[in-house]
Amino acid sequence: MNTQKIYRLFYLIAVILITNIMCAQSKENINEDSCSVNGILLYGKIQFVESFPDLTVQVVESFPDLKVKIVNSFPDKCGEWQIVDSFPDIKVQIVESFADIKIKFVESFPGIP
Repeated sequence: MNTQKIYRLFYLIAVILITNIMCAQSKENINEDSCSVNGILLYGKIQFVESFPDLTVQVVESFPDLKVKIVNSFPDKCGEWQIVDSFPDIKVQIVESFADIKIKFVESFPGIP
């Protein structure tokens, strides 16, 4: 093989490895027993912010890390979020890429899929 083909093969392998690491990164951070990511609980009173979030999320339609149900009171189960304007448990920013976790809004059966 010539040198150019070796570099192309190396580049292809590197791209595949980096893609796999980025896709698996968010799922590895989630603690299913405590329903948390990096020590942040994934339920409770949520305030959406534009800067200085505790957690960044990407809203997806398939393969979420967490299914979220919006509730009006008692957000005490995994994936249940009550939206508030003040005194939140968690400040969340919605981003298009490089999120801590991927979420999907659901009407029933919230939690870690």
